[in-house]
Amino acid sequence: MSSTLLYRLLDQELKIINIGVPSFSETLTAVNAPHIHVHWAPPAGGNVEAVELLDRLEVHAETIQRANAEALARILAARPVAVDVQPARDVVPGMDGRILLHAGPPVTWERMCGPVRGAVIGAILFEGWATTHAEAEALAASGGVRLEPNHHHSAVGPMAGLTSPSMPVFVVENQEAGNRAYVNMNEGLGKVLRFGANSAEVLERLAWMRDVLGPALGAAIRAAGGVDLKSITARALQMGDECHNRNTAATSLFVRTLFPYLVKTAAPEQLAEVADFLGRNDHFYLNLSMAACKVAMDAARGIEGSSVVVAMARNGTEFGVQLSGTGDQWFTAPSPVIDALFFPGYGPEDAARDLGDSCITETAGIGGFAMAAAPAIVQFVGGSVGDALNFTKEMRNITLGEERTYGIPALDFAGAPTGIDARLVVDTGILPVINTGVAHKEPGVGQVGAGIVRAPMDCFVEGLRALEERLSQSDR
Repeated sequence: MSSTLLYRLLDQELKIINIGVPSFSETLTAVNAPHIHVHWAPPAGGNVEAVELLDRLEVHAETIQRANAEALARILAARPVAVDVQPARDVVPGMDGRILLHAGPPVTWERMCGPVRGAVIGAILFEGWATTHAEAEALAASGGVRLEPNHHHSAVGPMAGLTSPSMPVFVVENQEAGNRAYVNMNEGLGKVLRFGANSAEVLERLAWMRDVLGPALGAAIRAAGGVDLKSITARALQMGDECHNRNTAATSLFVRTLFPYLVKTAAPEQLAEVADFLGRNDHFYLNLSMAACKVAMDAARGIEGSSVVVAMARNGTEFGVQLSGTGDQWFTAPSPVIDALFFPGYGPEDAARDLGDSCITETAGIGGFAMAAAPAIVQFVGGSVGDALNFTKEMRNITLGEERTYGIPALDFAGAPTGIDARLVVDTGILPVINTGVAHKEPGVGQVGAGIVRAPMDCFVEGLRALEERLSQSDR
């Protein structure tokens, strides 16, 4: 290079692009040097078998592209509306006899983690199928109660996710496609069933929710003609929520929307109790957020050839993924350990592995995928405001589009990234990010922290392998 050209180059403003190694970008950030960081890694992390799998899928690229476009269109068109509250046995498909629904992919009693076992025992006592903890545990261990995933019944539930026949559930309808999803009601924080607690206090609260809260909210929702959940989620994202671990604004919006109808339909003494409970439970909207995401993702199920992820879920033992184009098949890997901030007195040795159906929010593009909308969440799950922004930007690399209704102010109102493509996950090596609560590994202790976790790569590789086999068979 001539000296003249070098001088001319140095006279200009330097524009730095860092490709690959993120530590170089971090150094530039530390000295306030403007730059662009481009994520790059070897395809499939250098895994030869995964690269060959991606190559085989290229034969079907046009089929997959068409199927994925249809899946994304269905997700974006979804209009989730809460239309009722009813006992689970009356509305949830297949909720007959002695059955309990749990979070995550299928798991037997013998392999259940502590919090899920504790919640199963509590639900059996709540239903009156046993009178002591020992009797309830023996009943569960003997197979006297059917234990099935929420997702197999168009339902979801946070953490242990236990849904029993007598529990009131929200009925959420996708008014675009007509499909419905069901979710139990959020108990608040502290000693609660979803973290495996099953004391008399927990059962009394569940009975009050069954007898007072559920009927009161059901009557108010029916009187309102339904509550538009997509609108509430969109507004909440512009008010500092991400609608997984932070639901303060969404809960307030939901209560404000419903309160005039509660005043008209609830008895005065019940109204006071319901208002007090909702006013002390900033997490109440979480369950509604999950059901809203569930109906959107279920609308994209069953599209032959689609590599779009329609469910991610964990049961504390395994993490499971389902793809649109592979039916109801689960692809699982061991449930990961959460990188967490712990409450005082607790540490990693106390924590259960990742747990709950609540990452249906990330599957649909909010929660961890929309952390840029909720900078305050980092005080709860760890990291910095910059990390929250970067998580959302990073997730754009593995998604097919954006939900423009869910505009994020910090990103100039760009929509939340949605439509996870399993091919992009494997190709880039970027794993879906999930922010989550941490349950104590022993039942009944409750929440001990919160943090960030990534979905396991093996789930996506196995899902793509099954998809490639189906596509190849259809060509024969």
